[in-house]
Amino acid sequence: MSPDHMNAILERSEEVHAPAAVDAALDRLADAIASDYQHRRPLVLSVMIGGLVFSGRLLRRLNFPLTVDYLHASRYRGETRGGAEVHWLARPTESLQGRSVLILDDILDEGHTLRGIVEFCRQQGADDVATAVLVRKTHDRCVAGLDVEYVGLDVPDRYVFGAGMDYKDYLRNLPGIHALAPEDEERA
Repeated sequence: MSPDHMNAILERSEEVHAPAAVDAALDRLADAIASDYQHRRPLVLSVMIGGLVFSGRLLRRLNFPLTVDYLHASRYRGETRGGAEVHWLARPTESLQGRSVLILDDILDEGHTLRGIVEFCRQQGADDVATAVLVRKTHDRCVAGLDVEYVGLDVPDRYVFGAGMDYKDYLRNLPGIHALAPEDEERA
């Protein structure tokens, strides 16, 4: 991807949530999470790579004792559409046995990857597992049985990027959330 191509993608995109809306959502999430976890000393797991930006911005707002670790599981592997299998690149190094686990991820689309991560945490002996996502796509294709306890913002059922989410591994660093232009989505 050339810089000119990425700039053109960005120029044609639609900003669906401005940076201020993202910050307000992070504040709301932090308040809700603090209310539920401030006396539980949770293990917070950031889902790489998309959850990195979200986690970094959210963790600064959580003023109570917690432990942080990460995991890297994906169905996308640099593509714009996910494959059938969850591919594990890194599992948490902290023991999940007997812990309250909070998983932080950038987006809930259909939920296959997140469901696999939740199941893994339960299999590793976590006492309880909750999930927080910065954004949730609005559609009816989410996998059955997946509950997401904390949602920052809803986004349309389009390809979105920014605030940690990528377009072909680029543009995660944008402070707001953008949707691909329809003509770019057809080519994605």
